[in-house]
Amino acid sequence: MKSEEKKISPVAPRYVGRMVETIIGCKWSLTVMDLVERGVVRPGEMERSIEGLTAKVLNDCLRRLVEFKVLEKRSYAEIPPRVEYRFTHFGRKLRSTCEALVELEADFVAAQVGTSQRHL
Repeated sequence: MKSEEKKISPVAPRYVGRMVETIIGCKWSLTVMDLVERGVVRPGEMERSIEGLTAKVLNDCLRRLVEFKVLEKRSYAEIPPRVEYRFTHFGRKLRSTCEALVELEADFVAAQVGTSQRHL
């Protein structure tokens, strides 16, 4: 007789979980957020700042970040038209969470270096 195995049914992530998966899963999202943090807020500047970043991919990334309310898009009625991106309040909170990941990575690297030096 076959023993009954308990299977765990996957729980769909909530909205923020899904958003984080999408942002972290995108090759460019964190880079774009870093550019905005550094004051590079116009799409043309962003595209010129990062080698390999195309206008199409950048626009897709920016659209997603705006949809998730991480960034807000500001359009100015000028000729030529000017568009800039800024963090929303929620985006600032997400950015601080990303900073915690950077600190965690630094701790991980330091631990790896310490481990490799002990084995010498």
